[in-house]
Amino acid sequence: MSAALLDLVGYPAAALTTIAFLPQALHSWRTRDLSGISLPMYALFTLGVAFWLAYGILLGSMPIIIGNGITLALASVVLFLKLLHIREGG
Repeated sequence: MSAALLDLVGYPAAALTTIAFLPQALHSWRTRDLSGISLPMYALFTLGVAFWLAYGILLGSMPIIIGNGITLALASVVLFLKLLHIREGG
């Protein structure tokens, strides 16, 4: 299968999964209410996304790199806010 055809599937997949994560990140940022966020789940999720990003870099796959790079940034913000929430006694 050609790289162009693979990217034709990869870019929409990356865009949709990244966009799907955006409401949670925005909600967490705006409200600072992270009581419903599981720290172990978010820590594992963020680590998993970091590995997907590394995998994309090793493959040289721009859809994987872009999608997971953005998702990693968003997930890291939520994880950071959750850690602050716990530190502040929440």
